[in-house]
Amino acid sequence: MFRARVLRGERVTPSMHRLTVTGEDLARFPWQGYDHWFRLFLQLPHQRRLRLPEFTGDRWWQPYLAIPEAERPHCANYSVAGFRPEAAEMDIDFVVHRGPTGEIEGRAAVWACRARPGDALAVLDQGVLFDCPPDASEVVIVADETGLPATAGILRSLPRDTVGRLIQEVPTAADRRPLDGPPGLAVTWVVRGDHRSVPGTDALGELLRLTTADRAGYAFVVGESTLATEGRRHLHRLGLPKDRITFSGFWKHEPMSRAA
Repeated sequence: MFRARVLRGERVTPSMHRLTVTGEDLARFPWQGYDHWFRLFLQLPHQRRLRLPEFTGDRWWQPYLAIPEAERPHCANYSVAGFRPEAAEMDIDFVVHRGPTGEIEGRAAVWACRARPGDALAVLDQGVLFDCPPDASEVVIVADETGLPATAGILRSLPRDTVGRLIQEVPTAADRRPLDGPPGLAVTWVVRGDHRSVPGTDALGELLRLTTADRAGYAFVVGESTLATEGRRHLHRLGLPKDRITFSGFWKHEPMSRAA
């Protein structure tokens, strides 16, 4: 567990808010690049200090649940957007979800957009999910905006001779940004446009247009649950072995129930 505090915040694009955090603990964070991710612990609005679970080894979940709900910190999963060990600084990108009337939704996003220098947080290292075999002939990466911090980190970390394709969905055209990736990895931005569409649907549609996949390749599909599961299913149908596909549903769309 690495304690930290907010250093500064900025709106990177209309749908992405970045916090830079720092702390003596972060100098020891074992950053591996790629999509290195962590559990983020946030102080509750009514608390004066951040309460964290006390644990040893990797058994943190039960001690976390043992904290009374009124005092238990909010916990969410995020990827390292940037890391500067010499300054003990980490960048964390939060997707700014908005409701029907434009209000920001999601506890972590609300917290991030209101955060001020000095606000407390903690991160629990979880390592890297991206698991590309060294003999992969090509890499296919697909994500909605919740996966953009991960995909940006992956592209930045890939060997410069990597070939393949990234399909990256974002809410608006203004959310597109330069990505530092290998020259042989093509980037396709899929702009959702219609705020009523379920995130990930358009990225999945673009992936479904893919009609071939090299059995010796590797795929990484993350974001909304349907994008992850259906994307994996399609790539496997094209011949890509299951053990060469990493997929993860970062979140699940819950349709609003209709009144009887």
